[in-house]
Amino acid sequence: MLRQIIAEALGSGADPKSILYASIDAPVYSRMPLEKFLSFLPDAKETGIIIFDEIQYLPDWEVHLKDLVDSYPNIKFIASGSAAAALRLKSRESGAGRFSEFMLPPLTFYEFLLFSGVDEQLIEVDSRSDRPVYSAREISVLNERFIDYLNYGGYPEAVLNQEVRESAEQFIRNDIIDKVLLKDLPSLYGINDITELNRLFSVLAYNAGNEVNLESISKSSGITKPTIKRYIEYLESAFLIIKLTTVDDNCRTLQRERNFKVYLNNPSMRAALFAPVKTTETDKIGHLAESAIISQWQHAIAFRQLRYARWRNEGEVDVVYLSGADGRPDWVGEIKWSDRIADHFAEETRSILTLIQKHKSIRSAFFTTKTTSSVTELDGRPVAVTPSALYCYTVGRNVTSQLSMIAFPELATKVSAA
Repeated sequence: MLRQIIAEALGSGADPKSILYASIDAPVYSRMPLEKFLSFLPDAKETGIIIFDEIQYLPDWEVHLKDLVDSYPNIKFIASGSAAAALRLKSRESGAGRFSEFMLPPLTFYEFLLFSGVDEQLIEVDSRSDRPVYSAREISVLNERFIDYLNYGGYPEAVLNQEVRESAEQFIRNDIIDKVLLKDLPSLYGINDITELNRLFSVLAYNAGNEVNLESISKSSGITKPTIKRYIEYLESAFLIIKLTTVDDNCRTLQRERNFKVYLNNPSMRAALFAPVKTTETDKIGHLAESAIISQWQHAIAFRQLRYARWRNEGEVDVVYLSGADGRPDWVGEIKWSDRIADHFAEETRSILTLIQKHKSIRSAFFTTKTTSSVTELDGRPVAVTPSALYCYTVGRNVTSQLSMIAFPELATKVSAA
């Protein structure tokens, strides 16, 4: 992407002598002050583009970069790095008002199919309305590709490089997970017991998509609850996990957070830690599908408004979207890898119905399956029943196109127009 920025600048007529790219992890640049790089561009003092890649390898980089931004206001400085937690922490400490922060989430399922060159073969687009509607040409084939996505598809290198794809687990484990767990987080936060952090992440990754209880994790891992809380914050800041908080059937956040859900920022990490999921492992696919769909929403600003609902009498709804200043529920959904709803609709949608009846603000709902699809109603509100793979694709395509957080926004339109 950095090279694409350079290519676009050159294509727009920028002087090649006013552009500099430097990878700070190169030994020749070890501990070199950032300002010294300007000596390589004597004509760029008035205008130019300077890109520092892997900037976290320079001690106190944020101080150096802040000084450059202040001293050379006409130069565009771009800094990137793989240590996401370090970049976020340091940029917010020293770059307030000066730095614009961009987070690059994993590939969406839509991008995975696009990069694989099979998007048009698998997806049919109906563009007759204001918002495109997507359907699977053959759901069984789309499901196969979805499982590929769960196993390795979140990383561009694995999608585009056959050699990396053949050893995807090793690439993801060694180049990404271990680098963050064993190097970035310990150096940033002063973590002494790396084994303990690694053990906790393995427990969370194995149970991704399940509800997590601090008490039970503490007992099973032997790690104290305060330490677990602190480590979870670290893992979130490093974009390894996503934490979803709970609301009750009144859609109010519980005062004491005992339970929450943890998802993998990229579902492919589970395959790297344990083993690739197989088509016959329905339960595992179900939890990973939930992680995958939740991770698609990372591309949307409104991602922070997502919750899950749980209340007494075993009521639970996987996704609750809260909107507005008052935090009222706007839409809800259940994520499954099963077609059981076709014969047990009332039983499968019982919890969704409870929320819909209790909150008139809920405009629509969704329920994902393995292969079946339909559009129905609950208490006068439309419900989209659709395969998880297609829903994941639609969410990913909508949010990357900045259309909507809802995979099927036309359902909400029907309600508000009624």
